[in-house]
Amino acid sequence: MLRRSLILTVAAAAAFAAPLAVRGFDAATAPDTGEAEAPDVAVDSEAPAAEIVPPTAEEIQAAITRGIDFLIADQNDSGSWGSATQTKDLNIYAPIPGAHHGFRAATTALCVSTLIEADDQRPEVQAALRRGEDWLLEHLPTVRRATGDAIYNVWSHCYGLQALVRMHARAGEDEARKSSIRSLIEQQFDLLSRYESVDGGWGYYDFRYRTKQPSSDSISFVNAAVLVAFHEAKLAGFEPPQRVVDRAVAATLRQQLPDFSYLYGEYLKWRPRRAINRPAGSLGRTQACNLALRFWGDDKITEDLIEEWLDRLIARNGWLDIGRKRPIPHEAWFQVAGYFYYFGHYYAAYCIEELPEEKRPRHQAALARVILDKQEKDGSWWDFPLYAYHQPYGTSFAVMTLLRCR
Repeated sequence: MLRRSLILTVAAAAAFAAPLAVRGFDAATAPDTGEAEAPDVAVDSEAPAAEIVPPTAEEIQAAITRGIDFLIADQNDSGSWGSATQTKDLNIYAPIPGAHHGFRAATTALCVSTLIEADDQRPEVQAALRRGEDWLLEHLPTVRRATGDAIYNVWSHCYGLQALVRMHARAGEDEARKSSIRSLIEQQFDLLSRYESVDGGWGYYDFRYRTKQPSSDSISFVNAAVLVAFHEAKLAGFEPPQRVVDRAVAATLRQQLPDFSYLYGEYLKWRPRRAINRPAGSLGRTQACNLALRFWGDDKITEDLIEEWLDRLIARNGWLDIGRKRPIPHEAWFQVAGYFYYFGHYYAAYCIEELPEEKRPRHQAALARVILDKQEKDGSWWDFPLYAYHQPYGTSFAVMTLLRCR
């Protein structure tokens, strides 16, 4: 079966957590580079953080402000973020117009969540936030899958749900607006149930049969991102469909390896030791998958395990970084793709919040230093060239990461 690459996702990215696709290329058919050149080695869990010079609160806040300034300048006139421009010879598989509806909605949702979390009270920021919220309320209800095989809309429903939960909390006494948001949250639950794979969980392609209920492979980090969004919604008083939650948890557990690496997708279950499924290849996924399973009651995801993988993220950051900004996904060692970079660090910041307060500072310092050092001259962050979506989604992930490192 011809598969297409994995990119969003979004995320990478979506991207956002991200994953999308280049025609004819994916993690299963990619050259198995790096296993000989880059063997898994033991990690001294104390060494990475000990070498970090903790950034000051002023440094972190300055970077956050520059990131927000970039988002304000990058916003479309419509109130959304991202567009189908900046094309290149190596294009992502994105059937028009539906794929770009999904990309833009997911990107806009991430930006809205970022501006809400940042709580920047400057008038221009609040005006941009209101325009972004209004765009989501108008356009998110219409997002569907692009074609039978391209189901990028799952990222829109996932990150749209997180944005809506934040919008509902900030709506205050505006009951009419809160009612609209509540209805839209319920719609996202329904759509995520409708586009759930027959195997449980979610994929963003259906190259099997293109069925009404997707016959797509369950993808570990898509499951994780949606399960985190469901958890946030539940904490806010909404009830995600429990059957769908249970099936997504089961699908993710089927992709968990004994060392707490996670398969890229369930279709790789017969090749668990391919480079992409080993610890360095899983570095951008394990944080999100561990977090999601912990949120939904898995007692194997202990504080010690979270700390171990946070330390791995810093000690082995080069495995993710070497894939950053490469236009062809999975060509780096351990078949790492660029879109995992800020996605992985974003969920790592959530993981830090699962630790007792006294254990957080060294992880926050290490994570913040990594993100600060990657900020671009224009104030943005980006990890994978994706039309014109990559800078706003990358910046959103990075800013929300730094907000959790203060």
